[in-house]
Amino acid sequence: MLVIDIYLFIVNVLKENNNINCLLKPYTVHYRNFDNIRIENCFYASDAYEARTLAIKFNKYIRDHPNSIDLIKCENN
Repeated sequence: MLVIDIYLFIVNVLKENNNINCLLKPYTVHYRNFDNIRIENCFYASDAYEARTLAIKFNKYIRDHPNSIDLIKCENN
């Protein structure tokens, strides 16, 4: 329970200082479909692994074919 309290405290402090958005960056997940056409999905995530996880969760084709992902690119300059 202590970990949850610490997490909520940190989230509340970040919200008060408007820094909550600094934790997430825009990522583009590129994948190829059955016809070898390159398609992209965009997600806000903390890192590339989380972007991949979100892509698998929200895209049925990627969920069924996770190895179709060929690039995950952070769009933050």
